[in-house]
Amino acid sequence: MGDTTIDRIRELLNEEKWTRATLNSYTIQNFKELDEILDANDSEEKLEEIKELCDEHLQHTRNSIIALYISGIIALRRQLIDDSNLVQVISIFTDNHKWKVVEYLCNRILEFGENKFALRTLADCYENENEIEEKFKVWERLIKVDFDEADIVKQLAEKKEADGEIEDAVEYYKKAVHRYISKRLFSNIKEIWHKLIEYIPEETDLFFHIERKVERAINSERAAQLLEELYAHYKETENWEKAIEILKRILIYDPKSQWARAEITHCYRQKHADHSHLEEYIKLSNLNQSWRNVHEAIEDFEKHISFDAGNFVFHRTWGIGRIRSIKENSIVIDFTRKRGHKMSLQMAVNALGSLSKDHIWVLKAVWPQEKLKEKIKSDPLWALKTIIKSYDNSANMKQIKAELVPSVLTPNEWTSWSTEARKILKTNSSFGNLPEKVDHYVVRDTPISFEEKTYNRFRAEKSFFGRLKVLREFLKHSDPESDYFAEMFEYFTGFLKSYSQVNENVFAGFLIVNRIIREYPFLNPGLELSFKDLLNQVKEREIETIFQNLDDNELKRDFLERIKRNTPNWPELFVKLFPYHLSRYIIDELENKGYQENLQELFTLLLDQYRDKREAFIWAARTFPENVWEDKYGLSYEKVLIGMVHLLDITFREIDNKRDVSVNRRLNKQIQSFLFGDGKLEEFIMKTDPESINRLFSLLNDVDQLDPKLRETLKHKIIERFPDFKFYGEEEKETVSRGLLVTRPRYDEKTKRLQQIVDVEMPETSKEIGAARELGDLKENAEYKAGKEKLEMLNLSAAKLKEEIERATIFEEKDVDPSKVSFGTKVTLHNYKTDKEEVYEFFGPWESNPDKHIISYLSPFGGKLWNHKEGEEVKFEINEREYHYGIKKIEAAKF
Repeated sequence: MGDTTIDRIRELLNEEKWTRATLNSYTIQNFKELDEILDANDSEEKLEEIKELCDEHLQHTRNSIIALYISGIIALRRQLIDDSNLVQVISIFTDNHKWKVVEYLCNRILEFGENKFALRTLADCYENENEIEEKFKVWERLIKVDFDEADIVKQLAEKKEADGEIEDAVEYYKKAVHRYISKRLFSNIKEIWHKLIEYIPEETDLFFHIERKVERAINSERAAQLLEELYAHYKETENWEKAIEILKRILIYDPKSQWARAEITHCYRQKHADHSHLEEYIKLSNLNQSWRNVHEAIEDFEKHISFDAGNFVFHRTWGIGRIRSIKENSIVIDFTRKRGHKMSLQMAVNALGSLSKDHIWVLKAVWPQEKLKEKIKSDPLWALKTIIKSYDNSANMKQIKAELVPSVLTPNEWTSWSTEARKILKTNSSFGNLPEKVDHYVVRDTPISFEEKTYNRFRAEKSFFGRLKVLREFLKHSDPESDYFAEMFEYFTGFLKSYSQVNENVFAGFLIVNRIIREYPFLNPGLELSFKDLLNQVKEREIETIFQNLDDNELKRDFLERIKRNTPNWPELFVKLFPYHLSRYIIDELENKGYQENLQELFTLLLDQYRDKREAFIWAARTFPENVWEDKYGLSYEKVLIGMVHLLDITFREIDNKRDVSVNRRLNKQIQSFLFGDGKLEEFIMKTDPESINRLFSLLNDVDQLDPKLRETLKHKIIERFPDFKFYGEEEKETVSRGLLVTRPRYDEKTKRLQQIVDVEMPETSKEIGAARELGDLKENAEYKAGKEKLEMLNLSAAKLKEEIERATIFEEKDVDPSKVSFGTKVTLHNYKTDKEEVYEFFGPWESNPDKHIISYLSPFGGKLWNHKEGEEVKFEINEREYHYGIKKIEAAKF
């Protein structure tokens, strides 16, 4: 069948060439027959063979209709971006006005997904066939995939307007104006601006958004010009408050505009016509005098005009007051605890803040507490609007809580109320976010759409990967047909259009864009760039850094899959990249493809470099059981446990030193869960030999901050198994009847540390937990969980410190005995293995610092040298490593 198909297609191609078939001889049926041939051969290999035959034929017969069509359809079936062959076929028939064939070919392309060229051509086809309604339907599809098209959007708006479908017309006009702004076509923008004023003058948030975009895309003069026309509407309708707001925006662009200054003075006169001191305040502020800075004059006037009999004011000491009277330059105010207070008008303007009658502070002062509480609890929407407006229409949840707790609501009442409030702020279209402060809410004059709210969050987000999260959320709840999405998508394609150096953002941009256009092919920006092209522009050593900086697990997985397809040495790269993507994927891929040597290398690397690659090592230790390490890769499981105990000590110390505290707490918790919660340490100790037990337990003994109960429990288990078991350092400790030896500085330091934990850190943490509890929803309350974990760690640290301090004995410098290796001595050794001298100081576990050669007398190394004298030779083994020393000199160390 397959060979017959190839022969049949070759026959058709030759027949077309020999007979020089004219366009008039082609019908839709001819293309349907070609489709039937392809449908009968849907295997990937056979389609590739057919495509190669057609592509070869096109090299010497460029306008072969059959070859162009078959090659193009196969490319679409395989989701290839290149549709040039089908475009050429359609162009040939379009030029010859074969509209029915053109219509069929366009619809054939559209079976595989929306396509700009096919939709545009199909619309032209319906135009020529005088099928106008069909043309408009196609246009409606076209503008959803062609974000650059503006004229057709405008024509659709005009069509809806003519049909009386004003709501739909307005939506198209909105879409068109944004696109004309991108094209910087001001005359078109202005024309649509007039339409929007005619139909939706109340949507000032939209007008201001358009104005800001015009200012950025064109210039401030054009933005001000648009605002002047919007102002004319509000002046005519005598909406003085909104008219003043618009004039203020105009004056930001052109503060020297005499027209705007005169108009805003007129608007103030109309708005405050009943104010007893209106003309006096205009004169005082020099509002209508061109020599005075207009913004200072406006601020000055608005301060003065807010002072009138019956208005409310605020003083930071006296609280809320109400103006009783104003006579000439004297003002009388009734404060709650200072009634009939007199002051000069100028002093009042400087010292007091004016408040509206519906300001939350005023309501707290004049409403009965129970009435206000009931209103806030029963109507959270009203409460949110009231408080946010009281904060100059910009407030976050922290500020809202400060206004309500504890003055109106109790902490418990806030917990349930705030849950509902957060839901309202997130879902109610009356609330939006500030573009520059995404956690601040504003009350909008007109409802905000999910798309615009998400777009505002996108703009407010500064980090690349933060914006990626917002983009994903947009696609999860909305379609990519929005002009807001087009602007967000352009941010990521921008990294691919112009870059001087390939970094993680360029790679991430490539992966994001390709993932989106796989699902929405019409969004393809036409970039001819492959993953391999990017790889060729970076050095292999840079790949590790780029991968590490990809702050997104989905992109990391995509990156790894493309590495596997595009680089022959992918197994070696997988080993290097594993520490930055802790999942089974890398392990499973190497396992499934039979790369056991690379897996051996990976596990050996993790064990050898567990300090530097601690997160990866901890993940592997927790994920793979003992038999994988020992039987599969021939690695000592005792060394795995030693590494985990050592990292336990390191993370404790780094937490104490305030280094990467949150990360180290997380790792410390994972290690403790593995060693003690899952019982891995006890499980191993209960079946291994005494020498191995001593190595592990001595390391555990050096972990100062570990809960003593865990150590004691393990010790009892060991003694149950080996009743005569002797622990490293135990004999020496028995000879030191005074308990744990310490120096005075370290004793004082530990005592101060205990006092700091008990008197400062624990109370502070308890307060933090209380505050976090008030936020509600403890299951998803990160602050509450972190506080509880921190308090638990502090309790353990305090218990450990208290127990150690109680058994500590201060060793004075005068008591040092330099006749033997003992506490407080400095010892010079000759290492027979390296033929070099080594110098160590011997103190207790509190002073121990192996990196500086300060050794604890309770450590395995200290125990082996303890009590030996000058001139003696010592041989011993620790952790399967042999040591051979000669003691050359012993002297008193400096404390």
